[in-house]
Amino acid sequence: MRFAQLLAQKNEDMSGAAPVTAAFLGDSVTHGCFECYIDKNGNVETVYERHNSYAEKFGRILSVLYPRAQLNIVNAGTSGGCAARGAERLERDVLRFAPDLVVVNFALNDCGAGDAGLSAYEEDLRSIFSRVRQSGAEAVLVTPNMMCTYVSNELADARLRAVAEDLAARTACGVLDRYVAAAKRAAADEGVPVADCYAVWKKMHANGVDVTALLANRLNHPSRQMQYLAALKLAELVLGVRA
Repeated sequence: MRFAQLLAQKNEDMSGAAPVTAAFLGDSVTHGCFECYIDKNGNVETVYERHNSYAEKFGRILSVLYPRAQLNIVNAGTSGGCAARGAERLERDVLRFAPDLVVVNFALNDCGAGDAGLSAYEEDLRSIFSRVRQSGAEAVLVTPNMMCTYVSNELADARLRAVAEDLAARTACGVLDRYVAAAKRAAADEGVPVADCYAVWKKMHANGVDVTALLANRLNHPSRQMQYLAALKLAELVLGVRA
């Protein structure tokens, strides 16, 4: 990808080449959200650790490979985010920083709309990809992690257990599968490469891995260690590595 070429140029010519910028547009996983808990007011809250997000881990990987290159990371992930809201804030939160690469990751919240929301979701992603391309940046789709497949005994609060029941039902009925397929269709039609993390999660699950145990909140946020999966898949894509 051109993004890797820009990093190489900056690494070789620190003074003469421009800094390189990667922007990330997504939901709570992109934002860097982990465990959920009940706060002092009785509300469901989440642990925020942006430094443990896959965006930051991606930056750290590239800093090892291109140690002299200035790489700016713009993390425009927001907890509760969806493709429609991402399209609305694309200019304000991403494009105004003139990124060289825009990484897009939505589906976990979007699939709550069920099959009725598939068409709008796909069109919102097409709009995002098209506008990124028109800006002169490269776009990449990162597919999401799986959500929980059962209600974990570690979830003591009734509200969190209810959320787990809903998410496990979405997993069981395949609605997230269909949203990921729609995202990949939109990417293919717009010529956008895909870092397919979801396929890896599905293969792990098929091979007997307890994917729910890999979620920090036992709901939908991957653990700090599993955030590296998206970072690595993205780095492989940028560098042209094929498994």
